[in-house]
Amino acid sequence: MGEVTADIGITLDGYASGRGQSRERPFGDMDPEQVHAWMFEHREDNLEEVEAIVDAGAFIMGRKMFSAEEGEWDLEWTGWWGPEPPYHAPTFVLCHRPRPSVEMEGGTTFHFETGGIEVALEKAREAAGERNVSTAGGPGTLNQYLGAGLVDELRLHVAPFVHGGGEQIFTGTAGLELTPVSSRTTPHVTHLVYRR
Repeated sequence: MGEVTADIGITLDGYASGRGQSRERPFGDMDPEQVHAWMFEHREDNLEEVEAIVDAGAFIMGRKMFSAEEGEWDLEWTGWWGPEPPYHAPTFVLCHRPRPSVEMEGGTTFHFETGGIEVALEKAREAAGERNVSTAGGPGTLNQYLGAGLVDELRLHVAPFVHGGGEQIFTGTAGLELTPVSSRTTPHVTHLVYRR
Protein backbone atom coordinates (compact mmCIF):
# COMPACT_ATOMS: atom_id res chain seq x y z
CA MET A 1 0.00 0.00 0.00
CA GLY A 2 1.24 3.46 -0.88
CA GLU A 3 1.42 6.52 1.33
CA VAL A 4 -0.78 9.58 1.61
CA THR A 5 0.99 12.65 0.30
CA ALA A 6 -0.06 16.28 0.01
CA ASP A 7 1.27 19.18 -2.02
CA ILE A 8 0.06 22.74 -1.62
CA GLY A 9 1.29 26.13 -2.74
CA ILE A 10 1.13 28.81 -0.06
CA THR A 11 2.21 32.38 0.66
CA LEU A 12 4.75 33.34 3.31
CA ASP A 13 1.85 33.90 5.71
CA GLY A 14 0.36 30.48 4.99
CA TYR A 15 -2.53 31.28 2.65
CA ALA A 16 -3.36 28.85 -0.14
CA SER A 17 -6.28 30.86 -1.53
CA GLY A 18 -7.67 34.34 -1.10
CA ARG A 19 -11.04 35.78 -0.14
CA GLY A 20 -14.14 35.69 -2.35
CA GLN A 21 -13.57 32.59 -4.43
CA SER A 22 -15.83 32.15 -7.46
CA ARG A 23 -15.85 30.25 -10.73
CA GLU A 24 -14.33 33.30 -12.41
CA ARG A 25 -11.75 33.70 -9.64
CA PRO A 26 -10.84 30.26 -8.25
CA PHE A 27 -8.23 31.77 -5.91
CA GLY A 28 -10.43 34.70 -4.89
CA ASP A 29 -8.52 37.95 -4.50
CA MET A 30 -5.17 36.13 -4.63
CA ASP A 31 -3.23 36.21 -7.89
CA PRO A 32 -2.61 32.53 -8.69
CA GLU A 33 0.41 33.43 -10.79
CA GLN A 34 2.17 34.75 -7.69
CA VAL A 35 1.69 31.44 -5.87
CA HIS A 36 2.11 29.05 -8.79
CA ALA A 37 4.49 30.76 -11.24
CA TRP A 38 7.15 28.23 -10.26
CA MET A 39 4.98 25.42 -11.73
CA PHE A 40 4.37 27.05 -15.09
CA GLU A 41 6.72 29.93 -15.91
CA HIS A 42 9.70 28.32 -14.15
CA ARG A 43 8.77 24.66 -14.61
CA GLU A 44 12.24 23.52 -15.68
CA ASP A 45 13.78 24.81 -12.42
CA ASN A 46 11.19 22.86 -10.42
CA LEU A 47 10.57 19.81 -12.60
CA GLU A 48 11.12 17.23 -9.85
CA GLU A 49 8.57 18.90 -7.57
CA VAL A 50 6.03 19.38 -10.38
CA GLU A 51 6.29 15.72 -11.40
CA ALA A 52 5.91 14.58 -7.78
CA ILE A 53 2.60 16.45 -7.47
CA VAL A 54 0.85 14.32 -10.09
CA ASP A 55 2.71 11.07 -9.35
CA ALA A 56 -0.09 9.29 -7.50
CA GLY A 57 -2.49 6.46 -8.21
CA ALA A 58 -5.51 8.45 -6.96
CA PHE A 59 -6.30 11.95 -5.75
CA ILE A 60 -8.64 13.56 -3.21
CA MET A 61 -9.83 17.17 -3.38
CA GLY A 62 -12.51 19.33 -1.84
CA ARG A 63 -15.51 20.63 -3.70
CA LYS A 64 -14.11 24.18 -3.70
CA MET A 65 -11.08 22.96 -5.59
CA PHE A 66 -13.35 21.39 -8.21
CA SER A 67 -15.91 24.20 -8.26
CA ALA A 68 -16.14 27.33 -6.12
CA GLU A 69 -19.95 27.24 -6.04
CA GLU A 70 -21.96 25.76 -3.21
CA GLY A 71 -25.45 24.29 -3.31
CA GLU A 72 -26.83 22.36 -6.26
CA TRP A 73 -24.37 21.11 -8.86
CA ASP A 74 -24.05 22.68 -12.28
CA LEU A 75 -23.76 19.39 -14.19
CA GLU A 76 -22.21 21.17 -17.18
CA TRP A 77 -19.21 22.19 -15.04
CA THR A 78 -16.26 19.76 -15.14
CA GLY A 79 -13.56 21.80 -13.41
CA TRP A 80 -11.07 24.51 -14.35
CA TRP A 81 -8.67 22.20 -16.18
CA GLY A 82 -10.38 21.82 -19.55
CA PRO A 83 -11.08 18.45 -21.18
CA GLU A 84 -7.87 16.81 -19.89
CA PRO A 85 -7.18 17.50 -16.19
CA PRO A 86 -3.61 16.91 -14.98
CA TYR A 87 -4.46 14.04 -12.62
CA HIS A 88 -4.76 11.10 -15.06
CA ALA A 89 -6.16 8.92 -12.28
CA PRO A 90 -9.33 8.47 -10.21
CA THR A 91 -10.01 11.70 -8.31
CA PHE A 92 -12.40 11.78 -5.36
CA VAL A 93 -14.15 15.10 -4.71
CA LEU A 94 -15.37 15.56 -1.12
CA CYS A 95 -18.85 17.06 -1.11
CA HIS A 96 -22.24 17.05 0.62
CA ARG A 97 -24.38 16.60 -2.50
CA PRO A 98 -24.18 13.51 -4.69
CA ARG A 99 -23.35 13.79 -8.37
CA PRO A 100 -22.66 11.16 -11.06
CA SER A 101 -18.98 10.50 -11.82
CA VAL A 102 -17.44 12.52 -14.64
CA GLU A 103 -14.98 10.78 -16.96
CA MET A 104 -12.47 13.11 -18.62
CA GLU A 105 -9.76 12.70 -21.24
CA GLY A 106 -6.36 11.34 -20.20
CA GLY A 107 -7.61 8.95 -17.53
CA THR A 108 -9.04 11.37 -14.95
CA THR A 109 -12.44 10.37 -13.56
CA PHE A 110 -14.00 12.62 -10.92
CA HIS A 111 -15.99 10.68 -8.30
CA PHE A 112 -18.12 12.73 -5.89
CA GLU A 113 -17.87 11.38 -2.36
CA THR A 114 -20.39 12.33 0.33
CA GLY A 115 -19.18 9.88 3.00
CA GLY A 116 -16.44 12.06 4.52
CA ILE A 117 -12.65 12.07 4.53
CA GLU A 118 -12.07 8.52 5.73
CA VAL A 119 -14.47 6.95 3.22
CA ALA A 120 -12.88 9.00 0.43
CA LEU A 121 -9.42 7.86 1.52
CA GLU A 122 -10.50 4.22 1.66
CA LYS A 123 -11.87 4.42 -1.90
CA ALA A 124 -8.80 6.31 -3.12
CA ARG A 125 -6.47 3.70 -1.59
CA GLU A 126 -8.40 0.94 -3.31
CA ALA A 127 -8.22 2.78 -6.63
CA ALA A 128 -4.50 3.58 -6.21
CA GLY A 129 -3.43 0.00 -5.47
CA GLU A 130 0.24 0.06 -4.49
CA ARG A 131 0.69 3.69 -5.53
CA ASN A 132 0.36 6.79 -3.34
CA VAL A 133 -2.82 8.74 -2.73
CA SER A 134 -2.47 12.52 -3.00
CA THR A 135 -4.65 14.96 -1.10
CA ALA A 136 -4.60 17.62 -3.78
CA GLY A 137 -6.34 20.35 -1.76
CA GLY A 138 -7.63 22.90 -1.23
CA PRO A 139 -6.55 24.07 2.19
CA GLY A 140 -9.80 23.14 3.98
CA THR A 141 -9.62 19.56 2.75
CA LEU A 142 -5.91 19.26 3.49
CA ASN A 143 -6.45 20.64 7.00
CA GLN A 144 -9.04 17.94 7.67
CA TYR A 145 -6.61 15.20 6.65
CA LEU A 146 -3.74 16.77 8.61
CA GLY A 147 -5.93 17.18 11.68
CA ALA A 148 -6.96 13.52 11.49
CA GLY A 149 -3.31 12.41 11.23
CA LEU A 150 -3.85 10.86 7.80
CA VAL A 151 -1.07 12.57 5.80
CA ASP A 152 2.28 10.74 5.70
CA GLU A 153 4.22 13.37 3.73
CA LEU A 154 3.43 17.08 3.41
CA ARG A 155 5.12 19.13 0.68
CA LEU A 156 4.73 22.89 1.04
CA HIS A 157 5.66 25.15 -1.87
CA VAL A 158 6.13 28.60 -0.35
CA ALA A 159 5.95 31.63 -2.66
CA PRO A 160 7.89 34.68 -1.40
CA PHE A 161 5.06 37.11 -0.78
CA VAL A 162 2.51 37.94 1.94
CA HIS A 163 -1.19 37.93 1.04
CA GLY A 164 -2.91 38.79 4.32
CA GLY A 165 -6.18 36.85 4.18
CA GLY A 166 -8.14 33.92 2.82
CA GLU A 167 -7.84 30.21 3.58
CA GLN A 168 -4.76 29.24 5.58
CA ILE A 169 -2.98 25.95 5.93
CA PHE A 170 -2.92 24.36 9.43
CA THR A 171 -6.25 25.85 10.57
CA GLY A 172 -7.75 23.42 13.10
CA THR A 173 -4.63 21.25 13.35
CA ALA A 174 -3.35 22.28 16.80
CA GLY A 175 -1.00 19.69 18.23
CA LEU A 176 0.15 18.42 14.84
CA GLU A 177 3.83 17.47 14.90
CA LEU A 178 5.84 17.01 11.72
CA THR A 179 9.46 16.11 11.09
CA PRO A 180 11.35 18.24 8.54
CA VAL A 181 12.87 16.10 5.79
CA SER A 182 14.21 18.50 3.17
CA SER A 183 14.13 22.01 1.77
CA ARG A 184 15.13 23.51 -1.54
CA THR A 185 15.03 27.16 -2.52
CA THR A 186 14.83 28.77 -5.94
CA PRO A 187 14.30 32.47 -6.72
CA HIS A 188 10.54 31.86 -7.04
CA VAL A 189 9.64 29.26 -4.38
CA THR A 190 10.91 27.32 -1.38
CA HIS A 191 10.00 23.63 -1.34
CA LEU A 192 9.62 22.19 2.17
CA VAL A 193 9.00 18.49 2.88
CA TYR A 194 7.73 17.18 6.23
CA ARG A 195 6.74 13.72 7.42
CA ARG A 196 4.33 12.61 10.11
